[in-house]
Amino acid sequence: MSAPLLEMKDLQTYFYTRAGVVKAVNGISLTVNKGEVIGIVGESGSGKSVMGFSIMGLVDPPGRVAGGSIKFKGKELVDQTEAEWRSFRGNNVAMIFQDPMMTLNPVLRIDTQMIEAIRAHEKVSKAEARRRSVEALAMVGIPSPEERIKAYPHQFSGGMRQRVAIATGLLNNPDLIIADEPTTALDVTIQSQILAEMQKLCRKTDMALMWITHDLTVIAGLAHRVAVMYAGTIIEEGPVQDVLDAPLHPYTEGLIGSVPSRNRRGERLYQIPGMTPSLINLPEGCPFRMRCSRNTEKCLQVPPVTVMDDGRKVCCFHPGKQNRSNG
Repeated sequence: MSAPLLEMKDLQTYFYTRAGVVKAVNGISLTVNKGEVIGIVGESGSGKSVMGFSIMGLVDPPGRVAGGSIKFKGKELVDQTEAEWRSFRGNNVAMIFQDPMMTLNPVLRIDTQMIEAIRAHEKVSKAEARRRSVEALAMVGIPSPEERIKAYPHQFSGGMRQRVAIATGLLNNPDLIIADEPTTALDVTIQSQILAEMQKLCRKTDMALMWITHDLTVIAGLAHRVAVMYAGTIIEEGPVQDVLDAPLHPYTEGLIGSVPSRNRRGERLYQIPGMTPSLINLPEGCPFRMRCSRNTEKCLQVPPVTVMDDGRKVCCFHPGKQNRSNG
């Protein structure tokens, strides 16, 4: 087997505040292979976005990568210089943010920004860069792209700005795109169109895609593999259909059970009891134990990663009954 495109080992990203140390990412290990689409799911505050920022070198004080390793094509990214990060971003890995104004400069025209994004990494003419920019805008469903490329960000609606941000992320054909809930503001028709285009691009170019979301229905139709995050850790990982059809971790079960379509008409919507723990004062042992119906005295210890017979991974002393190899 070839080496993974991206490999994280025991990644820890902490924020040092007056109230205490926020363990936003608390020991994540994950690989992403070339051409693979991996979904990262979990509720707000689980550390999904911070993991993406860590890969991109975008964690600023009071936060920092406090430990662990991030390797891209075998090269260590942690502790790169700012010049190395600038060369790395966009060309190797691009990130599409939930808020498009994190990508777009409000005082520059769209064509200026997109052309600059290409020419920062490639020696191409302005005309060629502009042609590629127009193509990218058309691909994400911007009508009359040759005219709209001359506009400023404030002349677009929120959904249209998000499409421009997605197009900008695709400009340099990166090996990996980290998409942080980029279609949240879009209507379902455009969302479906963009998801289809992203899948097509991954197949055509062997680009890998990390799609961060709380929407399990998007992941079900998009990803090959899914990693479920809770309180800064990955608590379950495996092929997307296996995880969605037969979850092993009680938190994953709860997430799937909370999807409205799984509730009978007229019944109250299911919700996971309790609240997500504070990342400053994480509970002893399993972080989910205070909300878990399977909680026992054993859960006062931190559960190790258990690899099941089918290769799926779960951090739980009492996982579901499917293909259990130990515990």
